[in-house]
Amino acid sequence: MTENDKGVEVTKKSETLSIIRFVVTYVVLMGVFFLLIGLKPVQEVLDINGGYSNAIVILTAKILGIFGVEPITYQGTLLHLPSISLDVEFGCNGLEAVMIYTVAVLTFPATWKNRLIGFVAGFLVIQVLNLIRIVALAYAGVYHRDLFDLIHIYVAQGVMIAVALGTFVLYLTYISHGQSI
Repeated sequence: MTENDKGVEVTKKSETLSIIRFVVTYVVLMGVFFLLIGLKPVQEVLDINGGYSNAIVILTAKILGIFGVEPITYQGTLLHLPSISLDVEFGCNGLEAVMIYTVAVLTFPATWKNRLIGFVAGFLVIQVLNLIRIVALAYAGVYHRDLFDLIHIYVAQGVMIAVALGTFVLYLTYISHGQSI
C-alpha cells in the first residue's frame, strides 16, 4: 500500500465518521426538540407549539382579511372561516419544518455566525412559504371545498418538508461558497 493509498483511506474514514456524527447528532437533537415541545411539564412552563400555532393563526387571519375573506374569527389554534374551520396544530403550523431545518443547520459543521445567518434566513423563508401554504389551504377551504382535502392531504403536508430540505440545500450552497445570503 502506497502513502497515497493510506491518505485516501484515512480521508474516507474521516468522511464516514463525519457523516455518522452528523446523523447521530441530528437524531439526538430532533429527539430533544420533540421532547421540548411534547412534554406536558415543559408545555406548562413554555408552550412553544401552542404559541407558535396561535401566531400562525393570527397572521393567517390577517392575511385572509386583506384578501377579503370574511367573516373570520379565531381563538387559539382554531380559525373559523365561511364554510370551514381549520385547526392549525403541530404538523400543520410549520414548526415541524422549522425543526427539521434548524436541527440540520445546528448539526452541520459551520461557524456559529454562519449558523445564525442560516437559521434566521431559513426561518424567514420557511415561515413566508408556510403562511402562503396555510392561506392557500384556507382559501381552498372557503372557495374550492371540493379540492381542500386533496390539497391538504396530498400536497400541503409534503410541501413543507420539501421546503425545509430545499432551504437546507440553499444553506449548504451558502456555506460552500462562503458568501452572504
